[in-house]
Amino acid sequence: MSRRTPSPSRRLTLFGSIKRLVLCAMMVAMSVVIGTICKNYLNFADGLLRITFENLPILLAGIFLGPVAGGMVGVTADLVSYLLSSQVYPPNPVVTLGACAVGVVAGLMAKYVIKTRGIKQIILSSLAAHVVGSMIIKTLGLFAIYQWAVLIRVPVYLVISSLEIILLCALWQQRSFRQMLENL
Repeated sequence: MSRRTPSPSRRLTLFGSIKRLVLCAMMVAMSVVIGTICKNYLNFADGLLRITFENLPILLAGIFLGPVAGGMVGVTADLVSYLLSSQVYPPNPVVTLGACAVGVVAGLMAKYVIKTRGIKQIILSSLAAHVVGSMIIKTLGLFAIYQWAVLIRVPVYLVISSLEIILLCALWQQRSFRQMLENL
């Protein structure tokens, strides 16, 4: 019995296939672009209050591609966003950990807790990801800069997470989107 050499797409064990790798790269690019636009136009109180939807592609990657892909998209998007920004201070590793947690928690919830794909999976996975990643970890990371004023992020992220969940549910309602997921 002879063994075949695995195809290049089979050797990408972290992402599973070239198609999934490219999809993750697109999610990173989307997150960076959304984040950059929001940082420039929806940034208030010297960065304390920022309306942004940069977690939307990270949630997509976590829920539909798994916790590893979600975490990698979150970390990569946060670091690339930092490199493209005009910030003069070093990247905040706790905020980067928060971005990673958004993808990982969404992926873990979707894969192990709410296994059936659908609206319920999107809502619960996104809520858990935002609570852990955005409201707890990122807020702790920004506490050193803004002190107690950073707590304004919690109600803001309740609104942002609700809007992101509505957008993800609308995307799920599209038959073409669901068919694309079946081919991953």
